[in-house]
Amino acid sequence: MGKILLHAITVFMGFFAIMNPIANVPIFLSLTSEDDDETTQAIALKSLVVAFFIVLLFSVAGKTIFELFGFTLEAFRIAGGILVFLIGFHMLQGDHSSIQHPSKDDKQKSREAALGVAISPLAMPILAGPGTITTAMNFSAGSGYEGLIITILAFGVLCIITYLFFIFGEKFVTYLGASALGVITRMMGLIIAVIGTQMVIDGVRGVIKGM
Repeated sequence: MGKILLHAITVFMGFFAIMNPIANVPIFLSLTSEDDDETTQAIALKSLVVAFFIVLLFSVAGKTIFELFGFTLEAFRIAGGILVFLIGFHMLQGDHSSIQHPSKDDKQKSREAALGVAISPLAMPILAGPGTITTAMNFSAGSGYEGLIITILAFGVLCIITYLFFIFGEKFVTYLGASALGVITRMMGLIIAVIGTQMVIDGVRGVIKGM
């Protein structure tokens, strides 16, 4: 029992270090800064539910999926890194999508569009990026069904914790104000762009090593 508990803690801490919900709070706040409370909560819930099912899918059938479509983890890293970089670049410029300013005549449509950030970039590649997927595949592959169950449960607990971080982190918007939030948006844009660049570098490095 003690060995299982120790393994579960190891898996959880591995996921926590990779996904880092604390560091993702400012990113979440920046992406949802002009959404109402209901939309923000919906984005938080949707992004984590999608991230959970992505990790669940790759925990169960990750290697099969990669082989089926004929792509490698390095290609996944490079493509994901480019996407993350572009998102960070636009945030660095202080750009806001039109969906952040919904018209009165089209609120429902605009809200549905705003929920798109829950899929990209939040669920993938920020929450369930190459690092998280690789970690899930590694932990679930080595210990049979027991390791698979522990991996899924550990990530599920982390998703719940991350949701609480996102929801309560939103309160900081009130205290920060528009100017401070604009600064944070640009800072997070720079960080996200660097993360994207590092993902591309890791992918290229993997390709070179494989050659």
